[in-house]
Amino acid sequence: MQAAQEPGVLTSAARAEAARYALLRRLAPSMRHHLVVNLQPIGMIVEVMDRRLRVLEPDLASVHDSAHKINAFAKAALASCLDVVTWLAPDQSATVGVSDGVSECVGLLATSLGFRGYAIRNEVGAVAGDIGRASLRNVLTSALIHFTDQNPPPADLVLSATSEPGGLRLALVLRPTQGSQGFANEAGYRKLDWSDVQALAQAEGVQVQHDGQSLQMLIAWAEVRSTG
Repeated sequence: MQAAQEPGVLTSAARAEAARYALLRRLAPSMRHHLVVNLQPIGMIVEVMDRRLRVLEPDLASVHDSAHKINAFAKAALASCLDVVTWLAPDQSATVGVSDGVSECVGLLATSLGFRGYAIRNEVGAVAGDIGRASLRNVLTSALIHFTDQNPPPADLVLSATSEPGGLRLALVLRPTQGSQGFANEAGYRKLDWSDVQALAQAEGVQVQHDGQSLQMLIAWAEVRSTG
């Protein structure tokens, strides 16, 4: 007979799920910006196009140029929407190159953290090999948010990586700097604790070590599947 769970004690799976929800709530403002940045210009271009079409002899070349810009922004907006879906409902089998994967995480958070007084310094160079996309996203973004929750601005968040036989070793170091304090953290949800980062790392099979203002994570290389 299976032992009954003590009331109020969460299983590791439940802790990971709670941490995942908290992470998505904290990522929501960045996702919103990620979507709006390509949608906002479309309305402004439409207004300009409307004015150009109201004249007696419209400049069709300018109108065509505006239509081309709208098409480009619409395609970019669609790509942003599809990308956000991969954050909300990740494909656990999806893999990504190291540089591209880190850049995705940095690109999502750079603006919101910049407003808060933190600058991400991505020093991850060309590292051969692929890793799990969801594993990298969950652990790296939660670590970045956790560090900024626990350490006051201004500060740099420096990322570097090395290749090891067992996987990618990704290092994150927070370095206090001089300058603007930035703006207060966006209201809406709680801070991310170290226990949240640990729960996500455990669920993703990622090894994490935390020492003051530095953190290291070891993410296993994605399995190479034969195409037969």
